[in-house]
Amino acid sequence: MRICTYAMILGMLTFSVGVVAKGDAAEGKKKAVVCGACHGTDGIAVIPGYPNLKGQNEQYLISSMNAYKNNQRSGGLSNVMQAQASLLSEQDIKNLAAYYAGLK
Repeated sequence: MRICTYAMILGMLTFSVGVVAKGDAAEGKKKAVVCGACHGTDGIAVIPGYPNLKGQNEQYLISSMNAYKNNQRSGGLSNVMQAQASLLSEQDIKNLAAYYAGLK
């Protein structure tokens, strides 16, 4: 019985991951104009101490932006990122992540 339950949960997780909406890099590029002030128009930071976003892992970017949006990160200039992330929808975050992850 336990094996059947685990198999069913694994199947549901596999299916749910497959239907998650993907980010649209073209839309992300439009939103990234604001990000460019600190992170560079090409994803290479223009201010020392700010992270480069170019080529960064997509899931990392999504989880980071969500952490800022949910006030789960503190210190440094997190208040700036929290304010910016609070203006983004879930799809905006996915779009931005797809855009920056796609820059090579």
